[in-house]
Amino acid sequence: MKQNITILGSTGSIGTNTLDVLSRHLDQYQVFALTASVQVEVILAQCAKFKPRYAVMAQEHAGRLLADRVKAEGLSVEVLWGAEALDTVSSHPEVHAVMAAIVGAAGLSPCLAAAHAGKRLLLANKEALVVGGDVFLSAVKKGGAVLLPIDSEHSAVFQSLPDDPATWANRIEQIILTASGGPFRTRAVASLRDVTPEEACAHPNWVMGRKISVDSATMMNKALEVIEARYLFGVTPDQLSVVIHPQSIIHSMVKYKDTSVVAQLGTPDMRVPIAYGLSWPERITSGAQGLDFHNLKPMTFEAIDDHGHDVRFPGLKLAWHALDAASGTCAVLNAANEIAVEAFLNRQIRFDQIHHVNLETLTKTMPQSPQSLSDLLALDAISRVHAAALVRRLATH
Repeated sequence: MKQNITILGSTGSIGTNTLDVLSRHLDQYQVFALTASVQVEVILAQCAKFKPRYAVMAQEHAGRLLADRVKAEGLSVEVLWGAEALDTVSSHPEVHAVMAAIVGAAGLSPCLAAAHAGKRLLLANKEALVVGGDVFLSAVKKGGAVLLPIDSEHSAVFQSLPDDPATWANRIEQIILTASGGPFRTRAVASLRDVTPEEACAHPNWVMGRKISVDSATMMNKALEVIEARYLFGVTPDQLSVVIHPQSIIHSMVKYKDTSVVAQLGTPDMRVPIAYGLSWPERITSGAQGLDFHNLKPMTFEAIDDHGHDVRFPGLKLAWHALDAASGTCAVLNAANEIAVEAFLNRQIRFDQIHHVNLETLTKTMPQSPQSLSDLLALDAISRVHAAALVRRLATH
């Protein structure tokens, strides 16, 4: 029987790569629902090709426009819109797996819906864990969901761990996340204030959306990944570290207590972890090009605190700060960063001011141990208010 797949965020880079993998295995998978925010023409083309039962737009105006276009094209796709519709297609009884690829905190509610419904949840939205934390993990446990990481780093760690999670704590010495260093790894620190959005979005190894590309350039993506790894693998913050690996061939590593290190290698292509998440514990072809070890360039590694990287990437340390602080602090950091990155992309603040917004928002927002989705959303909202006020202040100077 074919597995029904809902793709949250089908028009983004993870969503389109997921559809590429699925297109190679239509004998095993059926696209059940596609969702997007505003890209009507892109999702319309996806609907024509994959013929899902549902297409969901986050915004009503986009949903009504898509409904008109679907009707004009004669497609038998039911169009819905709004947050409730996203939850519906994530928890639908006929859905086997949900690819969670909505960028930012907006993906938290449908992720929780899928978790409560006991779905196989392919987590590409790192914010679900960064924001949701223990609330999200509790929903996964209570719902009996299967949580599989799709971020290349976390997928690599997962593939490098023993099959039985109960054995992890007794075996793991350290989880080592690799980072490419982004486009500014060797750029003079003093010149970072002049970075443009176009430069920040030009990642040397990966093809990604604009927001995550900026996060890679500041290395805030790695800070969020450290937080996510803490929740995914149940380790302590001091068991997590980051090393710069510019070639992006080793995607992450696990160091065991006997000093052995197990790593996962591959070309920098998101179709690899996507294919693994879809087929786990089996493996299917991904469409990615394999490594050619006869022509592989030398692999190098750099410590974060060498060569001024701690100055170049000050936001990375905020991960450990947030994990050691009060419950909910990680949600504050994520909200601040989303506002700051959006402001940078809109040319309201400088690249080097992103960290300033994040740090000051953390000092101004006191989380109150969120216990529910409503608590998390309220904390997210007030954090965004504080961050936006900082952006306005910086924009006027």
